[in-house]
Amino acid sequence: MSESKARSQKPFEACLPEEARQHLRAAGEELRKSVQALLPEGFVKHQKQARKEVLLAWRSLIDAALERLEESESKA
Repeated sequence: MSESKARSQKPFEACLPEEARQHLRAAGEELRKSVQALLPEGFVKHQKQARKEVLLAWRSLIDAALERLEESESKA
């Protein structure tokens, strides 16, 4: 990753002291936990499974595209 891209992803790194950044990260983690606590227990499990199925679908599309590419190369 280029230095300018890394810098743009952490725009406040130079402005904020490390202690403040640690507190912000901890606050974000606690916020995520509180939102997760509001959701039904099975929701997170189904959300993860749905994400996995989407990734598997993309994998199968990529595999099919690679097979078609290999078939066309072998015919040429």
